[in-house]
Parts: sequence; structure tokens; C-alpha cells
Amino acid sequence: MPKNNVPEQFETERMIIRVPQISDYPEIYEAIVESKKELIPWMPWAEKSNLKNTEESTRMAVSKFISREDLRYHFHDKKTGQFLVGSGLHRIDWNVPKFEIGFWCRSSKVGNGYVTEGVKALADMAFEQLSASRVEIRCDQRNFASSAVAKRAGFSLEGILTNDRRDHHNALSSTMIFARTSKKRLVN
Repeated sequence: MPKNNVPEQFETERMIIRVPQISDYPEIYEAIVESKKELIPWMPWAEKSNLKNTEESTRMAVSKFISREDLRYHFHDKKTGQFLVGSGLHRIDWNVPKFEIGFWCRSSKVGNGYVTEGVKALADMAFEQLSASRVEIRCDQRNFASSAVAKRAGFSLEGILTNDRRDHHNALSSTMIFARTSKKRLVN
């Protein structure tokens, strides 16, 4: 069963990708503070982040990982151990199984390919170890950085949901849906 195959840690060439630990929260908060200007347009939680709710969020992530409700992963530099990227497999449907990858990168590390490298590895892990049929990346049509990561990581644009929601600033927004699918085909 795929739920039993969820790794707590795996590696890429430059990173250790692992489940959050409660003790991570001060460094996560430091990265949020550093990156707040870049996060606020896209991440509803960024504006009101503080040390206390970052700790609560980290505790919740650990709990949801254990229950397999949501699989948050943190990408850390192999050499220094520094937190680089917050990511994970979200909106999980274990019956399919399918997952959505979300991500954000600390501002001082943007442009080094860490997000693309990690997203590729996360998607590959989902297909190989969790028997994923589908992995998605959804992003605001105005979020050019996220759509570029999706393309570089081998995801195909399946469509744009025009004016499908209001963002957290109450502006009308369109959602781009990128996906990678397994090579398995449905049999009629």
C-alpha cells in the first residue's frame, strides 16, 4: 500500500529532503522573515507569520505527515544543513493516488535551481514509491516563477482556470494547472 511507503528522508545531488522536525521552526521562521516580500503575493500565511504560529504549523505538519493527510518536506543543503525550500505533497487522494506539489524558497537561495531539483525528486518519489498516477502543480497565472519551475521540472500545462477564484488579497485570479502522469494507462 502506497501510504506505507512514504519515506521520511531522501536525497538529491545537493539536498537532503526530509520530513519537518519540530525543532526546525526557528530556522523556518528565519527563512520566512527573510523571504516575506516575495512570499506575501502568493502565500496567504506569509503576512501574519510569527515565531509562535510557525512552531504551530511545524507541529501540525509533523502530525499530518504521521497520519498521511499531508506530506510536508523541507529541503536542506547537504553540505551546510541550511533550510532552503519548504515543499510537500498536498491535496492527497490516496484512492487514485494523486498529489499536488507546493513550494517556496528562501529568498537568498532563489536562482540556484534548488526548487526545480527538489520538485523533480519529489515527483519522482511520488511515482516510484507511492504509486502516483498523477502529480500536479497549481499556481496563480501571475506567478511566473512557479510556472517556470513546473516547466523545468517536466510538468505539462494542462489548462488555465480563468477567473476561478479570489486570491488572499481578494483580487480575481486564474489558476494554471500543470501535471505529470504515470505511464500506466486506464484499461476500458
